Amino acid sequence: MAAFVRRFGVVGEHFVKNLIKTNAVKKAVRQQSTPAAAEVALNVPETKVTTLANGLRVASEDSALPTCTVGLWIDAGSRYENERNNGTAHFLEHMAFKGTKKRSQLDLELEIENMGAHLNAYTSREQTVYYAKAFSKDLPRAVEILADIIQNSTLGEAEIERERGVILREMQEVETNLQEVVFDYLHATAYQDTALGRTILGPAENIKTINRADLLEYITTHYKGPRIVLAAAGGVCHNELIDLAKFHFGKLPARYKGEAPALPSCRFTGSEIRVSDNKMPLAHIVIAVEAVGWSHPDTIPLMVANTLIGNWDRSFGSAVVRYPLTPYHPTVRSGLENADLGADFKSSSLALPAPQNLSSKLAQVACQGSLCHSFQSFNTCYTDTGLWGLYAVCEPGTVSQMMHFTQQEWMSLCTSVTESEVARAKNLLKTNMLLHLDGSTPICEDIGRQMLCYGRRIPLHELEARIDVRVCPSLTHTHTHTHTHTQLIISLRV
Repeated sequence: MAAFVRRFGVVGEHFVKNLIKTNAVKKAVRQQSTPAAAEVALNVPETKVTTLANGLRVASEDSALPTCTVGLWIDAGSRYENERNNGTAHFLEHMAFKGTKKRSQLDLELEIENMGAHLNAYTSREQTVYYAKAFSKDLPRAVEILADIIQNSTLGEAEIERERGVILREMQEVETNLQEVVFDYLHATAYQDTALGRTILGPAENIKTINRADLLEYITTHYKGPRIVLAAAGGVCHNELIDLAKFHFGKLPARYKGEAPALPSCRFTGSEIRVSDNKMPLAHIVIAVEAVGWSHPDTIPLMVANTLIGNWDRSFGSAVVRYPLTPYHPTVRSGLENADLGADFKSSSLALPAPQNLSSKLAQVACQGSLCHSFQSFNTCYTDTGLWGLYAVCEPGTVSQMMHFTQQEWMSLCTSVTESEVARAKNLLKTNMLLHLDGSTPICEDIGRQMLCYGRRIPLHELEARIDVRVCPSLTHTHTHTHTHTQLIISLRV
């Protein structure tokens, strides 16, 4: 396998820029809109955005549903931590539902249950989210509860000790989820000695020492008006939401006493790491290259390329399922946030039919040669960087072959992909983008995350126009030779 890694390293360091260097895409990004998009009659609700005096943004889409989803998207996650307090953002998320100055934990749970509502939260590397799903008539109560838990949590010592044990047990559960383990290894080696290389949960030694002062410091440092978006979707009135935001969040500070914390810089390091356990039957492998951030103009071509690689599992037989990442894809916790990952991994010892109907060339090879139990292409985006690659579960004896054909397929994206293949990938990308926006919760998620990532919500017609921009058949126009080495492989025998 190392031989294949070295062979790919010669050309792999130029792969991403070769893949995405298209003049057509760059020209389209500079345009405000296209004539085709301007002629589209849109039957979608408008996303309304208002900024309060303290910088907090209120964004909503009213679809006149009897239910709604409302939440707080905060520009703060594990990336803003250091080695000493790594795990604080996730710890704070746990503490949000453990009681406030106004409500005990029991009172909060009973109130949510009596409303027939759902209250939840999650932490990623760059964002923390608290949201509620309720009847539209209960929107004021839902907003008030969200305001209460982020501004008035008691953070009691007894509750902190209780949640400390809960998080330590959660860490043990995560260690049994090998997909998450491998992606944590991926970040640790790809972003060595930087904030993105740390896990969201943090190391066990930190969890054992995080205290109330650490939690309060994180809140006062990062929970500022300009870094928060109050997003809502479903049966919501934007003017009502503005009034609620002013009343409940108007006192959130807008300025820092000193200098505002900057986004910690993260550098990509091409590297390889292997964790071996010969008692285990399978190898879990990730191979990835450095990609681009959410707002980079080359994001769309990488989404198309990701769709071309596709996903496959032995349980599919000769069928292939693809779930391409779009700006409308939900954020996922732990090492998989913002990542394009498809169906669950399942293995089967049944005889496989001939792969005549597989559109993914890599799936055809994997199916016909029994090279792996499954593979998943992914495209993980952050503010200023990203990871584009493939995750596979293989027999130990097929690892080298799987890596060889994966890299060969990547190279073919730069040289021999056809117009029809690109058109099919674009259609899949748009279809999955639209299918995802089904219900108030994914729409609210989409609004909140895009407001943090882009400063606005990209209209569907604009995104479709960007995808529809003609890309040359090879997905590449200009080869550059200045990109740093971007070869990475992680394997875990399990």
